[in-house]
Amino acid sequence: MLLRRPVCFALFATLLLSGCKDRQITSYRAAKDPAPAALPPATAGNLPADHPAIGPSQETGSSMASTAVPTAGGSGLTWTAPASWTVKPNGSMRKGSFAIKAGTAEADLSITAFPGATGGLEANLNRWRGQVGLPPQAPAEVTAAVENFSANGLEFILVDYAGSENHLIGAIVPYGGNSWFFKLMGPDALVAAQKDSFREFLRTVKEQAK
Repeated sequence: MLLRRPVCFALFATLLLSGCKDRQITSYRAAKDPAPAALPPATAGNLPADHPAIGPSQETGSSMASTAVPTAGGSGLTWTAPASWTVKPNGSMRKGSFAIKAGTAEADLSITAFPGATGGLEANLNRWRGQVGLPPQAPAEVTAAVENFSANGLEFILVDYAGSENHLIGAIVPYGGNSWFFKLMGPDALVAAQKDSFREFLRTVKEQAK
């Protein structure tokens, strides 16, 4: 009996060490998730369709180069559209949106607003020219064709560009540190017929009551 005790003790110690080894906690380090890809800069190639052109200084080196393009804030403008124009949903970029129809033809009227000069007058006018297939013009030439008028304390810069198929009549209105864009675009005959109505519509634009 005395000889069996060391053997039993040795066996018990072996089983105890084996059990502790099974319960040993193993630590490990998980790999970190990859960093999210950076968003592309807001350049002329990826701006929303309703946004006006941006100048070279805004494409590189400015705060807008790595941020989303904001619409104008602050106080706004109001207007009264002709009864024949159909209200459309504004979407994320527009302040106002209308469809103008005549038979099967349809033109689109958009109202947008963005902070500052958004690239300058010449760049925006040449962008509109490009939308109806017209070539860009030199700054002095493109600004010479504008019509300026005042209404309700606002200054309007009006242009009329007729391409081979589409026609665009637009107005730019500086207001409250922002640039407001009123653009009527569609088939040539329809837009040309709406020119007087568009002018009268612009004369209803005024500062929103506070």
